[in-house]
Order: sequence, then structure tokens, then C-alpha cells
Amino acid sequence: MTWPKNTPPRKETDAAAGIDVTDEFERFAQRNDIFTRAFWDDQVRSNETDKFFASYRMEAAPRRGDGFSQRDFALRNASWLISDVVSNRSATDGRREGFQAAIEPDTLVADQMVKIEDAGKMSSEIKRIAKFFGADLCGITDLDERWIYTARVDTRDMSDAPHDLPDGLHSVIVLGHEMDKELVATYPSALAGAATGREYSHEAAIVMQLATYIRKLGYEAVASMNDTALVIPYAVKAGLGEYARNQMVITPEFGPRLRFSKIFTNLPLAHDNPKPMGVRAFCDICTKCADACPVKALPYGPPSRETANISAIKGVRKWTSDAEKCFSFWAKLSTDCAICMRVCPFNRDYEKLGNRLWLKLALGPLRKLALRLTRSHGRRRKPAEWWQQDTGRSDP
Repeated sequence: MTWPKNTPPRKETDAAAGIDVTDEFERFAQRNDIFTRAFWDDQVRSNETDKFFASYRMEAAPRRGDGFSQRDFALRNASWLISDVVSNRSATDGRREGFQAAIEPDTLVADQMVKIEDAGKMSSEIKRIAKFFGADLCGITDLDERWIYTARVDTRDMSDAPHDLPDGLHSVIVLGHEMDKELVATYPSALAGAATGREYSHEAAIVMQLATYIRKLGYEAVASMNDTALVIPYAVKAGLGEYARNQMVITPEFGPRLRFSKIFTNLPLAHDNPKPMGVRAFCDICTKCADACPVKALPYGPPSRETANISAIKGVRKWTSDAEKCFSFWAKLSTDCAICMRVCPFNRDYEKLGNRLWLKLALGPLRKLALRLTRSHGRRRKPAEWWQQDTGRSDP
């Protein structure tokens, strides 16, 4: 196969991470992700998708019913505010920062470079600082160019544009941000969308602050959210978790209930190793996410190279969703859907002893027993109950 420039084959690391790259591999063009296609591709764009995006500006009348009231949409949209401020600040230049373009640095790299004598200690320091700024997880891996998008997207005309990344970047710091478990339990609803928006706003602040810290040490650091590269392969390679049927990374701390962000840097750092836990074996016998998907966008059977449309990377044997079906349901709701996250048996509160014991069962030879113990797991919570729990008031 043809490998991207400066990227050697990584068979051993791929095997440890559960990444199965085939000879048909092609790097992904972000222009083809389902959200970007909704702006240029008539196969995806519709009145419903336009209303979906408009609902985040409250230009579209919210749906009626529990979880879809004006209050629910108001909380969801407020949760996105910081992320929106960052992503919109370079709109006139065609850069939607954090989504179709990397986040522009607000500070210069310090002229004096701090000497790093121990990359392992530096990695520990970065993880400590990441936690200080609010990240829930942090792992570090090498910059594998296979997962870098072929180009960024100029949002003025949705054309390809160069990334303009600094030379010499070699490491990726991956940050995990826990989503609120009480809100996740109310998916699908506009209220639940606040769990997504809050973490995008959190991660925007956190990656910018951590990148600034690194730049003030005299090293390059590019803050990134959904832009520039596929984050899931980096998260898996950095040892944060394992890829699952529901297209998410299952972590031992929070299950699938996270958003991920990343920083590209030339700071000398020790890299973490992938940590396969046994999620793949559990997903082989579990289809709860696929069963629960209203539009049947999630796959059954073993991982494969099959892709439903251009919104999927080619040449990687894995579980792959039908992004067009998935996004069409989001558009009808006027909010995001994460039923697959809610019903996932790994979506648990691992501060509780019983759930930690269940995790040991699920990741070991008794996984079938663990699956049988999940029959009633992941039931949807009524959004009105969330509003009532603290205020005693129901949504009018």
C-alpha cells in the first residue's frame, strides 16, 4: 500500500490498538464528513438539515413535547456558547475553528525553549496540567499521518484548503471530556444535547489553555477538536480506550460517555501504549446499540471494510455506521441523538462498586453473563424528571 509522506507502517502498534488497515486504505477528506456534506451535497442537504442548524440559533421553532421545549433548546444552545464563539471568530476567512479548521493560536511561541531532559517526566507534567485545566483523561501518542485529513475545509465555498500545520510536529496529546451522565440518560432530546454542547465548550477552553502552556515553554502546539484529523484512532493508540460497535471509544473510567480533543506538538514527550481491554470481544456478542438505533444506521456482524457512503474512511476493517441515515434522524429531531451511547452496557457510573464488578465480568471470560445482566440497562429517563430533580418544577 502507499503510505502518506513521513509515515512508516506501524503493524505492531496497529495490532495492539485493534486497528486493521488494509491495502485499500485512503486518507479521509473532511469535506466528506456528514456535517460538512450537509452544506454542499444535495444528497444530504434538505429543509430538515437547514432547520437542524438553524435550531442552534433558535431561528427554528422548537419541537413540542417533553425534552423539546423552548427551555430545553435554550439550555442546549447556551451550553454551546463558548465553542460557538471560538468556531465563529474566523468565519470571514473561511475557517470554522475546532470543526473545519484547527484553532488559531492567540499567543506566540516563546523565544526561549525550555530544555526537556526527560520526556517521561514531561508527559506526566502535561497530564497533570491537562487535569488542572479540566480534562478528565489524557493520553499521548505519535502523530500518525494516516489519520490526518487530506485537507481542511474553506467554509466560504466548502472547498479544500491546506492545513498550514507547523513543521516538525510529532506527538498528539489526546484529551477526554466526560459528558453528564444524567443528561445522557435523556437521549434523544434537546435537553440531552446540552451534555454534548457543554463538553465542546469545555474542550475548546481546555485545548486552548494547554496549547498556550506548551507554546510558552517554547514549543509548537496546535489546539484541535473535530478538525484536522480523526481523533478516535489517536485516542485508542494513546491507551485511553477501545473502539466499539457504536463507533465510540469505550474507556474504563466513563464507558463511551466522552468527547475527545487533541493537541499536535513538537514538545518532547513519551508516548503511551494501546491498552486492549476486551471490548471487541464483548461487542462481538452485543448488539444493543444496533438494535436501539431508530434508523438502523449501526452495523450487525463482525467488523468489515464495507462502507455505506463517502462519509466513511476507506480501507479500514471496523464497525462503520451509515452516517447519512444517522444524520437524517438528527435533522428530524433538530438535535443530536446518542441513543447508542445511552443504551451501551458500558455506559455506567464506575464510582459504584457494582459497576466496577460488572466491568470485570464484561471484559473477561464471563462476558455472556455480563450481557445477560444488562437486559434493562439504558432505559431512557424522562427529561422532565431532570428539570424537577433540583427545582421541583416541571417544564411548562
